[in-house]
This record gives sequence, C-alpha cells and structure tokens, in this order.
Amino acid sequence: MMKEGTYSAWFKTPKGQGTGIVELVGGKVCGGDGVLSYAGTYEAKGDHFTALIRTKRHAPGQPSLFGPDELTLNLEGCCRTLPFTCSGRAAEAPEVPFEAFLLYSAPDDVPPPAPRAAPKFNPEQLPKPSWR
Repeated sequence: MMKEGTYSAWFKTPKGQGTGIVELVGGKVCGGDGVLSYAGTYEAKGDHFTALIRTKRHAPGQPSLFGPDELTLNLEGCCRTLPFTCSGRAAEAPEVPFEAFLLYSAPDDVPPPAPRAAPKFNPEQLPKPSWR
C-alpha cells in the first residue's frame, strides 16, 4: 500500500545512477535532485502504481541519465514492500531503460517510541566469584 509523503529515490539507467527526493501526495508527484526537477502524477491500485513524470533542468551540472534534460517518464511499479520498485522509459529516449527504488521517509513530527523502564539493578543476581 502506497503512503503519501516524502520518498528518497535511487535510480539508474545504463548511462549511470543518481538520487533524488520525491513527494507523493493526492496523485501528484513533485521533487528533484541537484540539477533536475520532477513533476507529474501517479495512481496506486492495490500493490501496483503507475506514474507519468516530466523532468526539467533547474541548475547546471552533471548530464541527465537519459541524454535529454526535459523528458516524460512512463513508470510502472510495485508498492507491496519497501523500498518500492519501478521501471519504465522516457518517450524522448525510448532506448534507455530506467529503474528506481523509492524509500519512504518518516515525517519529523512522528513521536518517538515510549521509553521503557530500565530494570532495577540487583547485585545479588550477579555470579559469585570463585575466590570468595
């Protein structure tokens, strides 16, 4: 089941690999990395999802893993277990296969687990030295 929220993304093509951050909320995708921004839509049904994501360069730097900076990715994936996996191709570079892994990032406002009481120290439960 796909949760809405922020995901760390690791992706690769035969031309290299990269990382980014994506936000999935209400069927919308937004995010980016050091040089490209991502925007689009997604749809989740059961354990599967599809996404249509457009990329656009926002800063100079390393080349895109596809060649062109501005493209449209068609993705299909599985959201049964973490990390989610997906694959697809870009219309502008159909010869370049794309794979990605998405790992959910828990929000900062989630309360920490309740503290557990430390057991009482009882020296009588320690083993007795043989020299006594």
